[in-house]
Amino acid sequence: MNRRSRKPILPATLGYRMPAEWEPHESTWLAWPHFRDDWPGKFEPIQWVYADIIRNLARHERVDLIVNGAEAERRARAVLEKADALSDNVCFHLWRTDRVWTRDSGCIFLKPTEAKENSRLLALNFDFNAWAKYPNYKYDAKLGSRIAKATGARIVQPFAGDHRVVLEGGSIDVNGCGTLLTTEECLLSTIQQRNPPMDRMAYEQMFADYFGVQSVIWLGDGIAGDDTHGHVDDITRFVAPDKVVTMIEPNAQDENYATLQENLGRLKAARTVDGRKLEIVEIPMPRPVIFEGRRLPASYANFYIANGEVLVPVFNDPNDRIALNTLAELFPTSEIIPIYSGDLIWGFGALHCMTQQEPTAC
Repeated sequence: MNRRSRKPILPATLGYRMPAEWEPHESTWLAWPHFRDDWPGKFEPIQWVYADIIRNLARHERVDLIVNGAEAERRARAVLEKADALSDNVCFHLWRTDRVWTRDSGCIFLKPTEAKENSRLLALNFDFNAWAKYPNYKYDAKLGSRIAKATGARIVQPFAGDHRVVLEGGSIDVNGCGTLLTTEECLLSTIQQRNPPMDRMAYEQMFADYFGVQSVIWLGDGIAGDDTHGHVDDITRFVAPDKVVTMIEPNAQDENYATLQENLGRLKAARTVDGRKLEIVEIPMPRPVIFEGRRLPASYANFYIANGEVLVPVFNDPNDRIALNTLAELFPTSEIIPIYSGDLIWGFGALHCMTQQEPTAC
């Protein structure tokens, strides 16, 4: 809706839903790294991590790569060519960005509940305010509408009453069948409040209207070091309609132990929209990753499900193998690809944070 005098567009009433990440993709959207302050002293290796990711993704689906301009495209092409990652499946878009966390600044795509010929995607263009903590986001705030227009999707601006809703893609996870995961720390925190007028009931109504969600599972806090204050994609993810993987901390002295145990208890008590209990698969956290005395949000839950493959962040940790083996059992027909993220996580994000899927329309 562009003007408040018009009746708001409510996708659920039009038969739209947010598909699960494992449903077929048309493309993955990424933004090429350029903001050096996100990786102090570690910026140079990051472009090669991106090249590794793009090489793997482009084997199975189109990669829409956002670069800051013609010179940035030239440099990116040079890196991708050296890494054997440049192909016809990589499409460049010359748009300015502030940062590269496309999961949060990009739009969120919806598709029709029932497949129809010549179906058109909808794109939820939430407001973006840089996690309510950074001043430089004027380019990222435009990214959602730019991606939507490039795909030909119909743009929908979500409202709660007269309030334009702020929401990041990393703060939610869906099973594609009416159930959504989120956290109280991110959406209901009085410290990092994205939407001061909204309470739990208002969020649940918004999720019903715009995502086609009838059941919201509220977890508590996120992991230590999470710069976004509680994004769910660092702790718990759907891997099937009634199955989740969730992070646990085996060390009772670790600062994540109590938080993750509480979230585990909430998952055990939760039900999907059709009343079923969740099947819960536990994965242990990697050992703490520390930079300049600050703990970073290293987590295996920040994996990305693409067509025919799952990209998994690893940290040269003994638990890497447990995470990879577990996900291999959960996705037996997909290739499980480890991506070393020890440098990437210095930017407070990993694979899921940097990607945004564009689903097939039908």
